[in-house]
Amino acid sequence: MAKRRPEQAWDRCARELGMNIQRLRAARGLSQENVAYAAGISRYTFQKLEKGESAPNRAANPSLRNVMAVAQVLGTTVDALLPEEWPELRSGLPPRP
Repeated sequence: MAKRRPEQAWDRCARELGMNIQRLRAARGLSQENVAYAAGISRYTFQKLEKGESAPNRAANPSLRNVMAVAQVLGTTVDALLPEEWPELRSGLPPRP
């Protein structure tokens, strides 16, 4: 039986993604509403993305389309928005060193 993915690692990754987006948006002088509109997503969805949550105490799992659209609006790459250290998502494997 496969082991469950470490949810805490994913929670941390989702929060870091949101913080990176928020930092870059603020540095560009853009509002949440401006970025959301330009990316074609709702302001509520964007707020949740920045917070790293999809619901209270539930980590976000944004679509690649939404992350790509936000990156384009912010004039950056998806890689620049992602945390430097990715969580181990493969089932049944020990964390990477």
